Amino acid sequence: MGMQLSTIVKPGAVRAYPQASSKKRLFQDIAEMGAQLYGLDASQTLDALQERESLGPTGVGNGVALPHARLHTLDHVAGIFIKLDKPLDFDAVDRQPVDLIFALFAPKGSGVEHLKALALVSRTLRDPDLRAKLRANSDPAALHAILTSGQGVQAA
Repeated sequence: MGMQLSTIVKPGAVRAYPQASSKKRLFQDIAEMGAQLYGLDASQTLDALQERESLGPTGVGNGVALPHARLHTLDHVAGIFIKLDKPLDFDAVDRQPVDLIFALFAPKGSGVEHLKALALVSRTLRDPDLRAKLRANSDPAALHAILTSGQGVQAA
């Protein structure tokens, strides 16, 4: 059994927003969700996300961003998914604004798990049909179901 998205992102970790005023504001929201959902320290999480972003934007193209951070306080890989109705400029590689954001948090020492999770999320969100379905929905339960429906896709 490979790693699955349903174990990384719980239903409560999926949100739909009309818009985010800035990348920083979005990261603040993600950090606050991380605190509520996974008991993370919000300010540490925000710092870690921004630090990672400063190394190079995590907008991977096609309106998708995968911000990520490694945190001491976590014992498992955890994710948060946010869909924006109004795309946000993210300095993405293809210069397209971003409306699908999957933030991934991993324990500090989790080398390969973290990479496997990133690869799984990235592969899932590379599917144009899946992206179209996500963009057509704003109900968090529906978004969670769509995200985790690709369970047949096992991580190699």
